[in-house]
Amino acid sequence: MEHEFWHDRWANQEIGFHEGTVNQFLRDHWSLMVGNNDDTVLVPLCGKAHDMWWLNDLGHPVIGIELSDIACKDFFAEAGEKANVHPGEPFTKFSHDTLSLWCGDFFQLVPDDVRNVRLVYDRAALIALPPGMRKKYVDHLTAILPDGANILLITLDYNSEEMKGPPFNVSDEEVRALFGEDYDVELLSKQDMARDNPFAKRRGLSCGATESVFRLSKL
Repeated sequence: MEHEFWHDRWANQEIGFHEGTVNQFLRDHWSLMVGNNDDTVLVPLCGKAHDMWWLNDLGHPVIGIELSDIACKDFFAEAGEKANVHPGEPFTKFSHDTLSLWCGDFFQLVPDDVRNVRLVYDRAALIALPPGMRKKYVDHLTAILPDGANILLITLDYNSEEMKGPPFNVSDEEVRALFGEDYDVELLSKQDMARDNPFAKRRGLSCGATESVFRLSKL
């Protein structure tokens, strides 16, 4: 999807994908991730997710990658924290202690940028991308991550005739096809999305929508 699409969404505050609270799947499954509380966590296409504060409070240094400077500024402002801003190319970096948001294009990341990353949290990156961009995203993530890195991936699957993404529907089978060659893929949880779920109600999804949680270990 073009950068302008996301810039427009943030400018118009069309951000229904923003949860406004810490994701319950993250709370439930993070302890299963291999690593220590001081391992650096990468959060691609992070928006202004509260999840990053939660991870940082556990002791993790956090690097969020976000295209919109509105999201980066709002993230710190809404938490009542002042960010140090370091303009640069290809990323402007907003930082507070050991939590930083890099404002720019995820595909501009290089291996040296994430050499200390051992954990990745993806709740809103893969499902934000249309089918034609997902392999590019996975290939780039795989190319830059150190061997042995682990990913907590949360996906959403639904009848695509009921809703036009983003977020897009990504099946468990597609996850295995995208990651299976380079990762050990473990399904940790799969749950039906309740009809009264706020997101399901807002987007008109009927029964049958599911959310899956995967642990992916880079080989």
